Amino acid sequence: MSNRSWFYASNGQQQGPFPEAQLRDLITRGTVRADTLVWSEGMSGWQRAGEIPGLMPAGSAPPSVTQPGGPPPMAGGGGGYGGGYSGGPLSIDFGILEFVWRSLVMVIGMLLVIPAPWVLVWYLNWIVPCVKVPGRPNLSFTGNPMTIVPWYFGIVVLAVAFALVGNEWLSNLVNVVQFVLYWLFLKWFIANLASDGEPLGLSFSGSIWAFLGYSILGVLAIFTIIGWAWVYAAMMRWVCRNIQGTRREVVFLGTGLEFLWRVIVAAIASILIIPIPWVYRWMWQWLASQTVLAERGSEAKG
Repeated sequence: MSNRSWFYASNGQQQGPFPEAQLRDLITRGTVRADTLVWSEGMSGWQRAGEIPGLMPAGSAPPSVTQPGGPPPMAGGGGGYGGGYSGGPLSIDFGILEFVWRSLVMVIGMLLVIPAPWVLVWYLNWIVPCVKVPGRPNLSFTGNPMTIVPWYFGIVVLAVAFALVGNEWLSNLVNVVQFVLYWLFLKWFIANLASDGEPLGLSFSGSIWAFLGYSILGVLAIFTIIGWAWVYAAMMRWVCRNIQGTRREVVFLGTGLEFLWRVIVAAIASILIIPIPWVYRWMWQWLASQTVLAERGSEAKG
């Protein structure tokens, strides 16, 4: 028996870690079933327990139902996962070299200020299709840069004007306006996601006041040295809860502690410059694996 530690998902919450012996005891007692999502270090994402060779007792793999005269069920649809996770986790992957040159172009575009909206949309048109969503093939982004041009140049003009005035209070107001801009961008981004060329019809229902609260709390939590990680993990859960227009609910399972140690590792590795692209991909792959589609109403509220 291996010494691996395991996590499992139940009612929208991540449980664990558990030694493998304890996990097998939970399986015996029926707490962890063949269709429960589990994860262990070294796995690329969450999987059903019944799909992992040797983990479940013989004959307990989740059933596969084929409709008479029809195609087999789509991956991510139909059957239920433990805790209601019938969709499964997201995933993301991209080539390192392509990431490097595209990111350099985007940074240059941002520094030049004027091309920023167009460069940002160009970058999103590349990175969004790299995300794989269960049951939603060929994800794409359909946003028009002209939509965000008034917001973007509005904040630029305000920042320049307030800087010339030299009033500290006005400078702080610009920071608040920037948070509002981020909220508008989030709503715009989610509303412009498509699958197979068809709009997904998604929307973001989170209020501007809650977004400002999380953002300000995140800034203040920096003074606690480590508290910001829990704030941003909670903010991710809040953002996912407020994505509307899907048959399934979007749930973020990552914890503040997991967020913290990964950011620390990423920061240390980034000092060496060269590992940055690999670290960036590693972080995004973890964030995607912790974002799961679940049946609506299955997540514990709070």
